[in-house]
Amino acid sequence: MTQQGVRWTADQVLALAPDAASREAAGRLATAGPWSEVGSTDGGTVWGVCRGGGGGPYRTVVDVADASGPTCTCGCPSLRYPCKHALGLLLLWTGGDGAVPEGEPPAWAERWLTGRREDAEAETAETGAAETEAAGAEAVETGAAGAEAAAGAAGDPSGSVSRARDPVAARRRAERRAERITAGATELEQRLADLLRGGLAEVEQTGYAWWEETAARMVDAQAPGLASRVRELGSTASSGSDWPVRLLEECALLHLLDQGWLRRDRLPQDLAATVRTRVGLPATADGPAVRDQWLILAQYDSVDARLTTRRVWLYGTETGRTALLLSYGAAGRAPELTLPVGLSLDAELSTYPGGGRRRAALGKRFAPPAPVEIRPKGVTPSQALARYGRALRDDPWLESVPVTLEQVVPVPDGDSWQLADASGETALPLTPAFGNRAGLWRLVALSGGVPVQVFGECGHRGFTPLTAWPAGPGQAVSLT
Repeated sequence: MTQQGVRWTADQVLALAPDAASREAAGRLATAGPWSEVGSTDGGTVWGVCRGGGGGPYRTVVDVADASGPTCTCGCPSLRYPCKHALGLLLLWTGGDGAVPEGEPPAWAERWLTGRREDAEAETAETGAAETEAAGAEAVETGAAGAEAAAGAAGDPSGSVSRARDPVAARRRAERRAERITAGATELEQRLADLLRGGLAEVEQTGYAWWEETAARMVDAQAPGLASRVRELGSTASSGSDWPVRLLEECALLHLLDQGWLRRDRLPQDLAATVRTRVGLPATADGPAVRDQWLILAQYDSVDARLTTRRVWLYGTETGRTALLLSYGAAGRAPELTLPVGLSLDAELSTYPGGGRRRAALGKRFAPPAPVEIRPKGVTPSQALARYGRALRDDPWLESVPVTLEQVVPVPDGDSWQLADASGETALPLTPAFGNRAGLWRLVALSGGVPVQVFGECGHRGFTPLTAWPAGPGQAVSLT
C-alpha cells in the first residue's frame, strides 16, 4: 500500500482496535507529544518510543506491509492486541504531516523485523512439511482428534500412523458422536414438548436453572450448537413485553433443527451439511481455493463470557462473491486476525460446506492489504429482503445475509430509523441495537440527506449497517 504512495486512513487504523476503550486511548496518543525516535520506511514499517505513565518508555514497532496482516510489538504490558500505543503510532503516521519521517529503522526495531521474517520462513517450511506428510491421509475429525493428528505429523519420528489419523478409528468416533447427538436431540424434543404442554405461562416460574440444566445435557451429548440455542431460549424468557412470541418462534426453530438432525439422511446434501454445522459438528473448508482481490468490507467482534468472536466480511472484486472469515480469542483477548476495512487483500479463500457457503477459510496471501477504488455492487431494499428470503431455503436458522444497499438515505421513523431508497418507495428498518450506537450518527453525518452506499447484514430483525461509502469519491467509513 505504501509502495503506491498511499497511507491508511484513520478509520482503517481504528478498525484494528479490539474495543472502544482502545480506540479512545489511541486517539489521545495520536499526537507528537508522547513520542520520540519515530520513523517509517516506504515499505510499510513504523516505529517509535512512547512516554509511558508507569513503566515506560515503550518501544513500539508496527509492520503494516506484512502479507499475513498488520503485526506489531510493544514494550507495554497490555493484553489487548494491537495495544493503544501501536494504534496511536499508526494514527500519527496516517496524518502525513511530517510527524513520522522516513528513514532507516533503529537497531531495536530491525531486530524485531528480522525475527519476524525468520519466524515466517520457519512457519512456511513447517507448514509445507506437514502438508506433504498428510497429503495421502483420509479426512479426520477436527478438535481433539485434529490436534492429535497435527502432533503426530510434527513429532512422530518413527513415521507410524497415530490413532487420530487412522480413518477407521475416526469413522468409529464420528459414529459414536452421532449416536450421542441423536440421543440428545431426542431428549430435547421431549423436553420441549413437556415445556409447551405446560404452557408458556409456567416458563416464568421455572427460572434459568431449567434452561442451563437442559443445555448441560446437550453438552454431554456433544451437541454444542443445541446447547447454545437452549441458553438463548433461557435468556429470551421474560425479557421484554413480547417475550412469549419470541420464545415460541425460537422453540419452533430449535424443534426444526432437532428434526433436521433426526432426518438428516433424507435432506439434500447442502442442507444436511448446514444441519450438522448448526448442531455443532466441526467442518473443514473443503471448497476449492479461489484467488481474488478481496475487498475488506467490515470487521466487528461479539463477546460473551467464554469467547470473543471476530467476523470479517470480504467481497471478491473479480468473482463478486461475499465471504465471511471467523476468528476466535479466549475471553478477554482479541482474536489475532485483523484486516483493515476499506483495503483489498490478494489471497485465496476456501469455503466451508453448507447452504449458501458464505463462511470461508483464509489461505495463502500474496501481498499485504492495499487500497482499491472498487466498491461492491448494491441492491435496493426490496431486493435485499428477497435475497434473505431465498437464503432461508438453504439455511432456515440464518439470522441475516450480507447485503450492500445502493443509493439509500437514513431517515427517522418515529423512535427508530430506516434506510430508504432514493425514490422513497421502499425502506428497511434498522435493527434496534444499531439505533443505540455511535455508528448511526456517523452514518447520518456521512449522508447529510444525500443517498449513500451501505454494507451490512439484513435479517428478520432489520438491517444492521457495518460500513458506508459517500455519494462521491471517498474512503469506506466503518460504522462498528
